[in-house]
Amino acid sequence: MPFADQLIGVPTAVALTAAIQAVTPHAPLTALRAAMEALGPLSLRERSDLLRDALLADLPGDYDSFAATIRAAASGTLPFTGWLIWPVSTAIAVKGIEAGTDAAFDDALGMLAELTGRLSSEFAIRLLLDHDLDRALPVVLGWAASTDVDVRRLATEGTRPFLPWARRVPGILAEPTATLPILHALYRDDDEVVRRSVANHLNDLSRQQPELAVATTAAWLAEPDEHTARLVRHALRTLVKRGNPAALAQLGFHAADVTVAGPVLAETKVAFGGTVDFTASIRNNARVATRLAVDYVLHHQKANGTLTGKTFKLATLTLEPGEVVLLTKGHSLRAITTRRYYPGEHAVELQVNGVTHGRTPFILLPEA
Repeated sequence: MPFADQLIGVPTAVALTAAIQAVTPHAPLTALRAAMEALGPLSLRERSDLLRDALLADLPGDYDSFAATIRAAASGTLPFTGWLIWPVSTAIAVKGIEAGTDAAFDDALGMLAELTGRLSSEFAIRLLLDHDLDRALPVVLGWAASTDVDVRRLATEGTRPFLPWARRVPGILAEPTATLPILHALYRDDDEVVRRSVANHLNDLSRQQPELAVATTAAWLAEPDEHTARLVRHALRTLVKRGNPAALAQLGFHAADVTVAGPVLAETKVAFGGTVDFTASIRNNARVATRLAVDYVLHHQKANGTLTGKTFKLATLTLEPGEVVLLTKGHSLRAITTRRYYPGEHAVELQVNGVTHGRTPFILLPEA
């Protein structure tokens, strides 16, 4: 993934300032120019917020004048797309809320739909959803019928309960069925990008409402198209990793009569940055062919010495009666930005159709 300064850096700030200056030639834009010098130590979201606040400071008029300036910049000759749209779209949402009128609120929603093809407005829309969910949701539901794929995706992605990088919307978390009409309208969308967003949205819901998620996918499977099965697998992925029996059964993974040997580790001590290699065998003891979802759980040591598990996909297979399969896997423990590894005892465990087997410890050595 690119670094923050590659997404919202000085070139982004320069492009935004130039586009706004082109349609407001007499505005000094001092806040935007100052913001260029302050981006260095900030995270991606902090950089967006800095440019948003600078834009609001440099264009202090009412909502209508602000919206007119942004629309002029969007239709101008200078580039007005990419990551500069994040601070622009959130500034629109802020101005729409501050105006305190239904007209401004509705126009702000409309502007986010206009801009979302330049860079998704999924972050900005959450300000409006949080401010007035009851007014915003019917508009967003209407977007599900748009001919613009980016607008349809905004409807489902912008309302996700746990959208990465984004603020939470308490009203959506408190009423998990509120966004279901959007998902029902889009699960059979023609575009894979929209369908994947639907699956991610329902996967978010499943983290707090597993029964609701399984009931929803059951309804979709009752009226499927050629893409529904794939969407459902993606939507239920967290529940499958958690060993949820209803989700597993819906995907064809039932209680299995199997014998699991392993995991057997190649080494009981693993160098920091190295790989934990293991093998395991699974035998089907049943008199019928059995479909298996095989995952493995890596139990990481935390800073306080306790272990926390993270589940990874290993294999999906069907074993005939008496058949044995040998599985091998190497899991890298190299340093990554999203996880810090602590030396000491860790463990590997298999999970077959939601049932865990053979937890085996190993020692992660200190970093050299």
